[in-house]
Amino acid sequence: MRYHNTTIRRQDRLLEEHEALSLLNQGEFGVLSMVTPEGEPYGIPINYVWDQKDSIYFHRAVEGRKLNSFAQCASASFCVVGKTRVISNHFTTEYESIVLKGEMNMQLSEQEGMEALALLLDKYSPNDKAIGLQYAARSFHRTRILWMDVTEITGKCKRM
Repeated sequence: MRYHNTTIRRQDRLLEEHEALSLLNQGEFGVLSMVTPEGEPYGIPINYVWDQKDSIYFHRAVEGRKLNSFAQCASASFCVVGKTRVISNHFTTEYESIVLKGEMNMQLSEQEGMEALALLLDKYSPNDKAIGLQYAARSFHRTRILWMDVTEITGKCKRM
């Protein structure tokens, strides 16, 4: 995964790499964007977990619009927005955000899928992980994991 901010127009608003990775790690959800087989843009808010390396994992159903889209074109963008604050009297907003680019993958072995579900449980349900793993094992036939191999990440912020 390459942190790459040289293409950002406002170089005075760059988010430091360590801040971008912290936001990626701590973010609650992001917007996954793709192109449908019909050529239309499609973005959805979705929970995720980062493996602390080069991949982002998403829980998904066994069929649907996302899968049809990625079967046609594996390229995707994923945006996470951190803290924001509208500053009314300055007509602006403080913010921090990151955008990731990468290739989506849909095929994991059952073991890899369960490992990804364990990461999601660590992030979103750490106090209920044991029960969550039991539930995941029972419902794995109707659950799948989608993951993004991240090739590039950029980060931007505005602070007053």
